[in-house]
Amino acid sequence: MGTDQKSNNIGYLSIEGFKEVLLQELKYHQLEIVSEYGDLIIVSNPERKIINWVSNIWQDVQTKKIVSINDGANFLKSLQRNWCNYPYQNVRRMNLIQDALPKIHFKKLDFLSPVPTAPLGSFTLIDYDTLVYSQQCSSKYPNGIVDFNENKIDPPSRAYLKLWEFFTTQNRYPSKNEVCIDLGSSPGGWTYVLLNLGAKVHSIDKAPLDPRLQDHPNLICLQQSAFALKPAEIGKVDWLFSDIICYPSKLLQLVKVWYESNLVRNFVCTIKCQGDTDFATIGKFLEIPGSKVIHLNNNKHELTWFLIRDTSEILN
Repeated sequence: MGTDQKSNNIGYLSIEGFKEVLLQELKYHQLEIVSEYGDLIIVSNPERKIINWVSNIWQDVQTKKIVSINDGANFLKSLQRNWCNYPYQNVRRMNLIQDALPKIHFKKLDFLSPVPTAPLGSFTLIDYDTLVYSQQCSSKYPNGIVDFNENKIDPPSRAYLKLWEFFTTQNRYPSKNEVCIDLGSSPGGWTYVLLNLGAKVHSIDKAPLDPRLQDHPNLICLQQSAFALKPAEIGKVDWLFSDIICYPSKLLQLVKVWYESNLVRNFVCTIKCQGDTDFATIGKFLEIPGSKVIHLNNNKHELTWFLIRDTSEILN
């Protein structure tokens, strides 16, 4: 089977089209880049900083010399069942290795499909006989891609896919009759998703919602600026959502107002990274206790900040 070459490296697979942003983020965090294989950036740093501009993280990258396609496939099978290849070089040979592995059918997802439970390793060939692989990856979807059966008729905009992805992958979403507020809601992609879950929605935007949503019995529309709205005007809400187009620093100010009001239990907000990526402000979002920042497959030059608290955490 050849000889292993062990390492303590981490692999960051960049989001398609955002490799330069990932490289900037790694530099910002002073991480040492060991090698680059297409969109896969290998880093050596035991501190394992939180990196956001990735579609998948290879937790412990290893290399293996192989003498044949079967040798490579048998080696991977000896480690675990499920593998997905990342196409870099020698793609035909790599695909033949994939074909020799147990079959996995990656189907398009329906909304709220169960999250896969089995581990999914990743591998690639960096030359004809050198396998680079990781048994543990951050995503259980192939190369971090979450691909849905889209509804191209009913939603007012494609922004709905961000919430579909978030709710599906995090397995947390509003229950029927929970109270939600959707800041900057027009034309209504996120409000559409929330109403279809049976939630009660306060939709806030200067612009009107899509007419198909306006008469829904669970909807309250306020045509005003989300930034001028005071939390006390709404009262306690179970979920606050925001897909507002604004600079990250302005969104952070808005989030802090609602967070400090102690009237909101859960938050899901899009950080729109307009112009140069503001890594310092993104870090300030993470200073809010219990919160996380991720990149969704349906995000573009934006991230999703969220804070999901246990239902037992009762607001004052």
